[in-house]
Amino acid sequence: MKSVLVVDDKPEIRRRVAEALLKYGFTDILEAENGQQAIDMAQAHKPLLIIMDYVMPVMDGITAAEKISKKCPTPIVLLTTRADQETIEKARLAGISNYVVEPFREDQLFPAVDLAIHHFIEVANLRQEVAKLKDTLESRKIIEKAKGALMQQGMSEQEAYRKIQRMAMNKRKTLKEVAEAILLTME
Repeated sequence: MKSVLVVDDKPEIRRRVAEALLKYGFTDILEAENGQQAIDMAQAHKPLLIIMDYVMPVMDGITAAEKISKKCPTPIVLLTTRADQETIEKARLAGISNYVVEPFREDQLFPAVDLAIHHFIEVANLRQEVAKLKDTLESRKIIEKAKGALMQQGMSEQEAYRKIQRMAMNKRKTLKEVAEAILLTME
C-alpha cells in the first residue's frame, strides 16, 4: 500500500494535494492539520511520503520535518510560499527532500514527489553501504589485532590467519567473532 501523509492547516489545500497524489498512484491518503499531528501520524503509520506546509499552527513544517527525520526517516516535500535562501537552508538542514512553492499546480507536484522519493532511496542506500563498510573495517581491525596476538605467540602471519579461519569454520562463527574471542582469552 502506497501511503502518503498530507499536512496543512487548510482543508482545501489538503484536498487538492490528496487528489493529485491519487492520480500519482498513492492509495492511502493520511491527513494532519499541524506539525505535531504530522509527527504522531508519521510514527504511527510510517508513510512512504510526507507533503507538508511550512506555516502551520502548533508547530511549523520545518520543525516537524526535523523531528520526523530523526525518528522515522521518510521523504518530505515542503509546501511553502517562501523561496528565500534562509528558508531553503532551514529545510535542507531539517532533512526535507524537495519543496514546491505555493500556489502550486498539479504538474509541479509530480516531479517534486518523484525526485524526493528517488533522492531519499539513494541516500538510504548510501547510508546502508557506509554502515556496511564501517562494519567491514571494524571487523578487519579486530581480526588484525587477533592475528597480531597470535603472532606474538610465535606464529607467522599466515599461520595466525589460517588458525582464525579454521576456528571460524569449525565453530560456524564469523572471523570477527572468533577474533573477538581470541582477544578476550588473551587479556
